[in-house]
Amino acid sequence: MFIIIQQKGVKEMQISNYIQQSFQVNYAYRVFFTEHIFDPANNTLSAYLQEQASPYYKKRLLVVADEGVWQQHPYLQQQAAAYLTNVPGYELAPEIMVIPGGEAVKNDEALFFRLVDAIDKYAIDRHSFIIGIGGGSVLDLVGFAAAVSHRGVRHIRIPTTVLSQNDSGVGVKNGINYKGKKNFLGTFAPPAAVFNDARFLATLDDRDWRAGMVEAVKVALIKDAAFFEWMEQEVLALANRDMAAMQQLVYRCAELHLAHIGGAGDPFESGSSRPLDFGHWSAHKLEQLTGFALRHGEAVSIGIALDSVYARLLGWLDESAMQRILRLLQQMGLPIYHELLNMQAGAGAPVIKGLEEFREHLGGRLTICLLKGIGQGQEVNDMNVALLQQAGEILRSIHQ
Repeated sequence: MFIIIQQKGVKEMQISNYIQQSFQVNYAYRVFFTEHIFDPANNTLSAYLQEQASPYYKKRLLVVADEGVWQQHPYLQQQAAAYLTNVPGYELAPEIMVIPGGEAVKNDEALFFRLVDAIDKYAIDRHSFIIGIGGGSVLDLVGFAAAVSHRGVRHIRIPTTVLSQNDSGVGVKNGINYKGKKNFLGTFAPPAAVFNDARFLATLDDRDWRAGMVEAVKVALIKDAAFFEWMEQEVLALANRDMAAMQQLVYRCAELHLAHIGGAGDPFESGSSRPLDFGHWSAHKLEQLTGFALRHGEAVSIGIALDSVYARLLGWLDESAMQRILRLLQQMGLPIYHELLNMQAGAGAPVIKGLEEFREHLGGRLTICLLKGIGQGQEVNDMNVALLQQAGEILRSIHQ
């Protein structure tokens, strides 16, 4: 529709019923790999900060750290404070905020507002930085608080777990849980930079060491058969905490995740396709149903096992490939079954309800990534509940 306005002595003007604007925003960030990041002799972080410094004023730094990291590295708080105080062009906030780690922090709304209040109290503006140190849950919370304060404060991530160094910590998503739904509140806000320090992995307990490896299995299964074969060859070293093998795993996994974010054409997930969430539809529900007693990585391992057996029942995945996947997960010390997979209740089973929640989280049409082969993902838009029940029974028999 056009409205024509004409006045005496004025050129005729046409007015449409809408005006369209289109623009693009470029994002770029680096993932650094280092060791002993706050050692005075290590300039990896300080050199990056000096690149971002202003000649006209001092920028501010606010550090938020996982208390578990501080407990494992009692010298670190003092060392980090000394290191950051000596970076030219910056002023460190007088308080390093130490908060609990683990999934529970993403359920704590009061803690979220404490972070927002600290950003206000210490005058952390949009040219300053919040530095998050910890596992994926802490980084998700810190990133969300940064993203919604002043419409976006820059945040730097220093992931300290296998899971966060190879997956969540290098991505563009932040969020907290709400009303029992994982990551219901969140943003797409890329970090300014990520610093993976391998030394943090050395102090992880065995459970967290193992749980983080599953995201490497996931991305290899949908994108890189050669990487999966490498893990099969190195699984004993990985399970026995060989640091050199773990560093290779973290690097390749992070590389594949970043390549997908930049190369898939949908980094902010405006569509319904999310291949990197292979194995996650049931995992998210299992985490919730167990009150997050299951680690995220453990739940994803079970989800990958379930969807791999399901793909075998569809005739997509051959028996040998399915057995290889289950064997690798078990050799890594990861679970492949939980009693909540007992789906005798059919469509009313608790885990099955995760399909609808996953569709809602994606927006639009249900889209699940399955396997056509190792290294080859394939998306589907519906799941057969009877076959899922059968897949759960097969996993139960293998587990027993």
